[in-house]
Amino acid sequence: MQNLTRAHQELFSRPADERFCSLPALAAHCRQEKQEAIDRWHLPQLLRPRPDDAHLELTLGDDGAFTMNDWSFSQLCKLAGVSKETVNRLTPETAGRVFADTLPAGQKPLQVLTNGQRVRSIHGASYTRLYNADLLHIVQEFATDFMPPQAGMNDATGLYCGEQDMFAFLIDPTGWIEIEGEAFAPGFFLWNSEVGRRSVGIETFWFQAVCQNHIVWDAVEVIEFTRKHTTNVHDSLGEIRRIIENLVAKRDARRDGFVEVIRKAATTKFGDNADEVLKNLATHGISRQLAKQALELAQQQGRFTIFALVDALTRLTGKIDYAGDRTEADQKVASLLALAA
Repeated sequence: MQNLTRAHQELFSRPADERFCSLPALAAHCRQEKQEAIDRWHLPQLLRPRPDDAHLELTLGDDGAFTMNDWSFSQLCKLAGVSKETVNRLTPETAGRVFADTLPAGQKPLQVLTNGQRVRSIHGASYTRLYNADLLHIVQEFATDFMPPQAGMNDATGLYCGEQDMFAFLIDPTGWIEIEGEAFAPGFFLWNSEVGRRSVGIETFWFQAVCQNHIVWDAVEVIEFTRKHTTNVHDSLGEIRRIIENLVAKRDARRDGFVEVIRKAATTKFGDNADEVLKNLATHGISRQLAKQALELAQQQGRFTIFALVDALTRLTGKIDYAGDRTEADQKVASLLALAA
């Protein structure tokens, strides 16, 4: 089993204005960003930084002047081959002259993503954009029972979107099943960047607990898929859809199987009388004292079925003081359900 920390890292790095309270709210924000986005194609020599008051704007051919955010300014510096830290120490007039001398010329156009009057990113022709809205549409259609976990200790939600990237942490709180006698629920992480900050990807898993730091504890069946934003990046939508569908199908199959086990356990006798029940419990490692207490509770229900005894034993083990002893007892009790499988 693994402890997964992707959501934990996001929880402590996201400011309040990048957090979203629900998946519909995050999806609506991403749809609006997609609707307002424009890809502008210009030759490199038509990108001209110019000073404006205390700032540096970027003129895009005949499209006019635009402001830059930290990410697009970093990309411009990389394109020019100059140090961002050095340029930040210069006046806007001096910085404009530096870019005038260092930005390349060429015959291959650059794609410049703008939202309103702000440049979000600058890329070469080989970069292929995948919008967050398209990715979240897949999630809303095929992961209908999934939602964010409880809010983190700093009120971070598990759903984030900023200027550089998007991240979503979703679980199915009703999807608990048993795997080899232990309880697990399904969940996944999903991430993407419309501006080249990170790849697109998904990581699915079955987990036992999520703490307030959004660390996922004791995860099994961890599956990860990632793809870079190159020509075939939109094919990842189909692959991510398939991964989510497989997770949901496995959840349903396991849940249906578990329900069938419980149904059978509710009708299968563990013994015809009290003495036989005590003897059978002893063969499964249940102490005589605990077995007697469980027998008394089961007798109150008027039956000695596997389910009645498992239910009684579960209530009793919950009162054991020491976690190690409680865990050992729970494992022995869970093994009784296998008799009904």
